[in-house]
Amino acid sequence: MPTPKLLMILSENWTILDPLDLRELVDWAVTAESAGIDGIMISEHIVLGPSAIASGPMANPRDYALPGNQEPDTPWPSSMVLLSAIAGRTTKLRLFAGAIIAPLRHPLQLARDLGTLDILSGGRLIVQPTVSWHRDEYEALGIPFRQRGKILDEQLAALSAVWAHSPASFDGEHFSFSDIYLEPKASRSSGPTLWFGGETLHKPLLHRLVKYGRGFHPLGRPSDEDIARLAAAMNDAGRSLSDLEMIGGTRGLFPDDDSPAPLAESMASIPEQMARGFTTFCIKPNQFIDDKADIADFCREAQAIAQSYAT
Repeated sequence: MPTPKLLMILSENWTILDPLDLRELVDWAVTAESAGIDGIMISEHIVLGPSAIASGPMANPRDYALPGNQEPDTPWPSSMVLLSAIAGRTTKLRLFAGAIIAPLRHPLQLARDLGTLDILSGGRLIVQPTVSWHRDEYEALGIPFRQRGKILDEQLAALSAVWAHSPASFDGEHFSFSDIYLEPKASRSSGPTLWFGGETLHKPLLHRLVKYGRGFHPLGRPSDEDIARLAAAMNDAGRSLSDLEMIGGTRGLFPDDDSPAPLAESMASIPEQMARGFTTFCIKPNQFIDDKADIADFCREAQAIAQSYAT
């Protein structure tokens, strides 16, 4: 098996970083590239409301931010602005805009911002458009929460149109435009690479993966039945499951609620995921270190462990 690719998560590391020290996150990306890490991921919220903590806070503050387990004042700086800064300091690192909450934006503005970032990065941008989960966020921005899936599907069609052609036209329930020119577009006529994922492989997600996807990034571990459904749907559309990059992950095996997790033990699930076809794995530094001075050693150790799984 080839060496698994590591995707280092730069969001949610506030147990070891001051949220105002965003330049440090850019430095982390440079360090990751030097250590051979394949890419970095930055996720987003535009705003949070009271229901962000509806399920109660995570037991260990180093854990992943999930629906309902976040304090409303959790920092979420602009992913696109941060990725732009990182694009200017790196040359090989893949830049993943994870969980871009597309329905909160007009598709033409989204096409402009993502296309520009893709060009700026030399085509290294990967985008995961999603509808997300936080009703308060939609209400604050005046976007109908119950329509978010339909809005996203219209946006994907509109993005495809404006990235592929000029002039471009689109007529939908939520967005319409005629004979518009969006220049420059992106590095490729298909636009940035798109990944999709979610908690379940529901029908709309399956449709988006088959029609637009180049990567499958589930939240959690999909079942063998889900993988089989995805493979069948790809085949029915004249595509192959091998067309999709399969993204897995690591979860910190915390010894208690106050301590970081051991890195090697937490990465030990990677070989089993590789056997199921997954090739790229998310890893979040603050699950494993409590001092930002340890970031270079963390990157080197994580990369060495990943390389040890290659056969």
